[in-house]
Amino acid sequence: MLLHPDDLRMAMPPSLLFERDGPLVMEVGFGDGWFLAHLAHEHPDWNLLGAEIALGSVTRAFKRLRRESVTNARLYRGHARFLVRDVLPPRSLHRIYVNFPDPWPKKRHRDRRLLQASFFQLLSTRLEEGGALLFTTDHAEYFDFALEEAESTGLYDIAQQPPPPATLQTKYARKWRAQDIPIQHAVFTKREEAGESFPPIIETFDIMHHAILNGDLPDLESFDKQVHRFKKGHVILLEAYAAPANTGWVIVTRIEEPDLTQEVLVEVRPMRKREEGLFVGIKAFGQPLVTKGTKEAVRAVTEWLQHQGLELVQQLY
Repeated sequence: MLLHPDDLRMAMPPSLLFERDGPLVMEVGFGDGWFLAHLAHEHPDWNLLGAEIALGSVTRAFKRLRRESVTNARLYRGHARFLVRDVLPPRSLHRIYVNFPDPWPKKRHRDRRLLQASFFQLLSTRLEEGGALLFTTDHAEYFDFALEEAESTGLYDIAQQPPPPATLQTKYARKWRAQDIPIQHAVFTKREEAGESFPPIIETFDIMHHAILNGDLPDLESFDKQVHRFKKGHVILLEAYAAPANTGWVIVTRIEEPDLTQEVLVEVRPMRKREEGLFVGIKAFGQPLVTKGTKEAVRAVTEWLQHQGLELVQQLY
């Protein structure tokens, strides 16, 4: 029910995620999971994929779906753009719901909005023929913005309609209606497909990168945050902790790639025989997706250790 990063593959058939065939329907920003659970009960033949950034919301939705015995939904904590662009293959998506998204009202933040022309162009290649995006919001300016952005692509038939009754039962809908704030709804039905194919841009690997160094591990009295930048991303070495019984270090690391954030643990530990040197690699904890970012995380720790006087013996990154 809860997807880990390493459950995902680039342009993977949805049937691999659900272990069955069926129309693929996505909800962006599922909050506490009420609407996703409603869809699951109303359409048991649908395969439901939810994307949400907030950890608290993912936890609440996971508990709700488990409590209601929902089996046809999968939850992903992260950006919807990553799923649509890198994970979903062309013409695999039947429908996508965007209910009450963050409007990013400040002008300087508008490039963070999901519903802009670039996303509508990408989405046109992932929707099946006649597939649609359903958008509901209380934010009038974002609603008009989305209509204009979609219209500018020339790829959709756009219809403004009353919100579906179930949408009005969500937490945010009840909140805004209690304040007499109008709620607007539009359906963007795919008419044509963008000329660009939008292949996945996250590079993945089948091997786990590592390095071996010679030398003694420095004393871990203090550790300053390190930032390692690479093309289209960066790695932040946040904190380092000594492993039990002085068996090495564990370094808490955040990796930022386009629409993909992973927090991983990089371990530095002696090889089985101490004379063989020190091993640097990604721990399996958290089941990370092996990407250029995880490779660069190993590189960042290795280079930092080299600056501390250790000698690089072998590298696989």
